[in-house]
Formats: sequence, structure tokens, C-alpha cells
Amino acid sequence: MTAQKTLKDEAKEYTPQQTKNIADLPDVSTSLVVEDRTGIDKDNLVYKYKVVVVDGEDYRVPGKVLGDLKAILEKKPTLTKFAVTKKGTGLQTTYTVIPLD
Repeated sequence: MTAQKTLKDEAKEYTPQQTKNIADLPDVSTSLVVEDRTGIDKDNLVYKYKVVVVDGEDYRVPGKVLGDLKAILEKKPTLTKFAVTKKGTGLQTTYTVIPLD
């Protein structure tokens, strides 16, 4: 029989589910599988986004990153690793894709 937790104990252990950003990874393999996800914003509107899964964690892949990676791959189709830097927050966020090999 499993021990029951109190609401207090459960609250102390609670970690809200959060999608990380691809820029949080030190490097990214171009062979990672991209998956589609949906979410609900503060206005209860459904939105779609793309993620890669690394060690069981979802990392969001912004469209800007995909566009930049596409341009890099057109010039260097053998690219296997890259990194992403992120500056700013909210609508002011910018991403830079950096080829690593």
C-alpha cells in the first residue's frame, strides 16, 4: 500500500511543468527528432510549437532557429552540431544559431 501524502507535502514537492528553450542546451545535434506540441495561452487560445526531447525534457524550438538552421544547412549540409544563444525576453527575444562543426 502506498503512503498517502498530505496536500502540504505534495505542494512542497510540486514542480510546475515547464518547457525549456533550445538555447538552454550547450549544443544541439541536427539529428534530434522534432515533435509538435500544443498549449493554451493566458486568453485560453490554443497555440502550436515545436520541441526536441533531450533526457526526457522538452526544449522549445523557435521558428527563427529553424529558419537560421535551414540557411546554414544550405551552405553546409554536413553540419551535425550547433548552439543557440538567446538574448532578451518576450517579444524582444532574439536567437543566434552558431554552427559548431
